[in-house]
Amino acid sequence: MRVLVGGGTGFIGTALTQLLKARGHEVTLVSRKPGPDRITWDELAKSGLPRCDAAVNLAGENILNPLRRWNETFQKEVLSSRLETTQILARAINKAPQPPQAWVLVTGVAYYQPSLTAEYDEDSPGGDFDFFSNLVTKWEAAARLPGESTRQVVVRAGVVLGRGGGAIGHMLLPFRLGLGGPIGPGHQFFPWIHIRDLAGILTHAAEASHVQGVLNGVAPAPTTTNAEFAKAFGAALGRPAFMPLPSVVVQAVFGRERAVMLLEGQKVVPRRTLATGYQYSFPELGAALKEVVA
Repeated sequence: MRVLVGGGTGFIGTALTQLLKARGHEVTLVSRKPGPDRITWDELAKSGLPRCDAAVNLAGENILNPLRRWNETFQKEVLSSRLETTQILARAINKAPQPPQAWVLVTGVAYYQPSLTAEYDEDSPGGDFDFFSNLVTKWEAAARLPGESTRQVVVRAGVVLGRGGGAIGHMLLPFRLGLGGPIGPGHQFFPWIHIRDLAGILTHAAEASHVQGVLNGVAPAPTTTNAEFAKAFGAALGRPAFMPLPSVVVQAVFGRERAVMLLEGQKVVPRRTLATGYQYSFPELGAALKEVVA
């Protein structure tokens, strides 16, 4: 297959590109800068969709960048980096004389309202209670195509665990120094997925003609809380993990609205993902973390 990947130069895009190529597919990236096997977003908007069998969009400014203040300017960037790239791709697919067979968008589990008791699958309600849930609703709406000619899949991803980036990139140093621990209260749920499985679900969605609609991109492990994650991460590194990061510090660094993503969580289950026949490489947290820190 020829696969077009928007925002494919980042942490998830690199893993997805490697897997697609390993499975014999050709990959073209859409990015801000030109290069080999790439087109720019401007070229895509002007010249339309290059011939492809599947399109995937991963583009979006890193919400939890601790170097950026959570102000109106950054909020606009977070929104536009997701909505505009998704709209450009959706428009190009809609206008293409030969549209791709599959169109896959990655959003997030922030769609579901944080709770200490509720369990969410792909049919659960959400998307209407704060900045991030509204963002996911707008983002998924921007991707919708009229008609049936292209399969549409949305993968709502949890916290992505992998070497060299994502959440682990920020946590590794304090945990290696024995300064790691739960964030805030620690009893909030922590929906996670190994990067190899997120790339695997996206590839499965692009390849398998029966997959469509919403999939939860989270591991099927029994529920994990933030405190359990911290303990398992410390164990994988052979370090203690008893130093909690107080809520007030998290709010000071990220701002109150953004801190919710770290201080509260959702119990999310990948019911439909499993029903489509996807088989996880890392269903359990311990094995996933051992691979990440090996």
